Amino acid sequence: MTVWKTSLRNFLAHKGRMALSAVAVLLSVAFVCGTLVFTDTMNTTFDKLFTISSPDVTVSPKGAADDGEQPADGKPAALPASVVQQVGKADGVKRAEGSAFSMAVTVVNSDNKNMGSDTGAPTIASNWTRNDLRSMEITAGHAPRGPTEVMVDADTAKKHKLAIGDELRTIAATGDLTAKISGIASFTVTNPGAAMVYLDTATAQKHLLGASGVFTQVLVTAESGVSDAQLKKNVAAALDGSAAYKLQTQQEAADANKDDMGAFLDVMKYAMLGFAGIAFLVGIFLIVNTFSMLVAQRTREIGLMRAIGSSRQQVNRSVLLEAVLLGIVGSAVGVAAGVGLAVGLMKLMGAVGMELSTRDLTVAWTTPVTGLVLGVVVTVLAAYVPARRAGKVSPMAALRDAGTPADGRSGWVRAGTGLVLTAGGGAALWATTQADKATEGSMFLALGVLLTLIGFIVIGPLLAGVVVRGLSVVVLRLFGPVGRLAERNALRNPRRTGATGAALMIGLALVACLSVVGSSMVASATEELDRSVGADFIIQDGTTGRPIVPQAAEAVRAVPGLEHITDYAFVKAKITGPDGKTVDEGITATDPTYQQDLRRTVLSGDLAKAYGKDAVSIGDTYAGEHGVKVGDTLTVAFRAGETAKLKVAAVTSDDTNIDRGALYANLTTVASYVPADRMPQNEVMFGKAEEGKEKEVYAALQSAIADYPVYKVQNQTDFKEQLKDQVGQLLNIVYGLLALAIIVAVLGVVNTLALSVVERTREIGLMRAIGLSRRQLRRMIRLESVVIALFGALLGLGLGMGWGTAAQKLLALEGLEVLEIPWPTILTVFACSALVGLFAALVPAFRAGRMNVLNAIATDG
Repeated sequence: MTVWKTSLRNFLAHKGRMALSAVAVLLSVAFVCGTLVFTDTMNTTFDKLFTISSPDVTVSPKGAADDGEQPADGKPAALPASVVQQVGKADGVKRAEGSAFSMAVTVVNSDNKNMGSDTGAPTIASNWTRNDLRSMEITAGHAPRGPTEVMVDADTAKKHKLAIGDELRTIAATGDLTAKISGIASFTVTNPGAAMVYLDTATAQKHLLGASGVFTQVLVTAESGVSDAQLKKNVAAALDGSAAYKLQTQQEAADANKDDMGAFLDVMKYAMLGFAGIAFLVGIFLIVNTFSMLVAQRTREIGLMRAIGSSRQQVNRSVLLEAVLLGIVGSAVGVAAGVGLAVGLMKLMGAVGMELSTRDLTVAWTTPVTGLVLGVVVTVLAAYVPARRAGKVSPMAALRDAGTPADGRSGWVRAGTGLVLTAGGGAALWATTQADKATEGSMFLALGVLLTLIGFIVIGPLLAGVVVRGLSVVVLRLFGPVGRLAERNALRNPRRTGATGAALMIGLALVACLSVVGSSMVASATEELDRSVGADFIIQDGTTGRPIVPQAAEAVRAVPGLEHITDYAFVKAKITGPDGKTVDEGITATDPTYQQDLRRTVLSGDLAKAYGKDAVSIGDTYAGEHGVKVGDTLTVAFRAGETAKLKVAAVTSDDTNIDRGALYANLTTVASYVPADRMPQNEVMFGKAEEGKEKEVYAALQSAIADYPVYKVQNQTDFKEQLKDQVGQLLNIVYGLLALAIIVAVLGVVNTLALSVVERTREIGLMRAIGLSRRQLRRMIRLESVVIALFGALLGLGLGMGWGTAAQKLLALEGLEVLEIPWPTILTVFACSALVGLFAALVPAFRAGRMNVLNAIATDG
């Protein structure tokens, strides 16, 4: 009880000093809990939608595309309408109805603006069925009654300001359909963002599936008292157990959809938790510094406790109990803040098009428990070393001045350990650059990053003595005696300076590493485009990658001034080589002009001959793995057609980042084995303008596909800019997440300065007494903060560039061979670190300047 009372008294007595450490715990726990609540809410939303909207049993063709995959030919796999009647006669069936739907559609309004989602959620066109009433209700107008009517969901109507009577055009592989809105249907559960368009059944069959009398699915509803499992057995019996169909109960269909969505949510969840872990790591340094300084300042107090009978264990437990209190307070507030953060993320997702309702807000009991346990455990672990140090304070310490630093010089053991770890990490990074395979090199890279990071943290005090002196010559000496005082204050306790700088170092090291990797990717891809791509224009859907519908392809081909247009499609196939091994590689089917659009290095054979009848080219990776050479024959079983025997006419180099590993064949060759109605649509088209007509053709192409807004015409400049923007957006998201760690690091600088000001109260009073002005005092503290921030930034940026350089060597094995250091970004971050230091010093410097000189001199330690 005495230990508990002592801990509580000390915690309350130093609550101001604990506040910033509590904020660090709060932020880290909030990020963890916010991530868990947000992803759990998304899971709840999709689970509800998938479960409610799924019928009791679903019957679909065995070859139906999975995972929301769009059919290559633009038309979903279908089953005959007669199956609906067969299923309807099964025992226990209350109702069986055919569904004709497709996600390979684009819907535009009268202004030719895409009505689909901007977040990657699908646009789904379907006939309206009674099964839709499970999750939707018509709230205005009526369901479509013919080819001139269409119904949309209320969320899409609200987002795009659509009303009954407005005209919509549905673009599918079979052609365009223009109709007026006859009704609006509202979801009775949360719609995460899909755009729904409903047609009458006959129109949906003809326009979406390309034929009458077919459906994509049969939706089966059970009679009362019949279980889904029993209904599935009955339906299978009615279909004579046909292997041509796939049967799923409501739960099985919902689980399949959940699995597809779960993979995406897991990636997002663990990525965000990874950044929360970085924030926790940075927060550890803040907590260690806080308790180390509090222990140093209470040296006399602890000595007196030891003198009157307190044991080492009691002192140790007292400090650890303070850490427990700090962890509990910070974590409790962090859990509540995490729920608020999750709601904020939901609102943000709503602003970009993914609707998530707070009605589905899910706070599992494990979330607050995880946050509290994690926050308390991390805080106690961080305070363990300072607690042990407190337990070692002897009773004689009561006779010394409080605050005397016991760790002013880093020990030789620590320095030696740090040097060994850093050297080991450097060796692992060097091994990364020498690796022949990316998988092998990635293991060395992970080891190198880990060891160098730990090594720099351990060796921080030794580096502080060297780096701070170097920075002082450039930065602090310009400010005369005040600058020298700031330098000596930063060097007074190298261990504390090293720990404070390390917190900032971690975040900036990751920023620098990712900047190097991102810049190298863009530079490599740009060089690859300049070297390999001969086409003037690239036409594709750069957002979702959907195939180019035939009517858009015809519009492109009709543009005057084109020297040639190249079709490019990927055809799924299983390929068996001379070694008898079968792989699911697929064939890239193109026109012979693709040789001009993409310059490939030919290692053997003649690429032109690969575009002859029943010929193919292969990459050297496939050739090496299967022992294939020019003249050998491959057996190619096309998934949508017949089996072909194709002769290898060329082997191309896979030392590229474009079409790496592709097997090429002429479109006419592939078309002779795949039925015309099953032939995949173009994934992309390439164009070459006649000499001197590039600008005119560019404008004409853009005009030609203006009616199809999902497709873009890009010249090489456009393509490079898009690549740069995509990498830049990804990096901005990562930088935004890393900002949390940097915020915690800034709090660490603030806390260190605030506690050091308290520690130096008498010293500051004496300095003021002998003539140091308030302005000079504040400047001294600000300069001390700046040099600590620059120290952390210099270490972090240097370490990050080393990581990035090693990572780029792995990218080079995948064809991204250019190393580019983004010096403007690096220098900007370094300069901004000085501003971070100035900002962090504002409050401590202001408080120091307001000290009463006489009271400060009279302070006991």
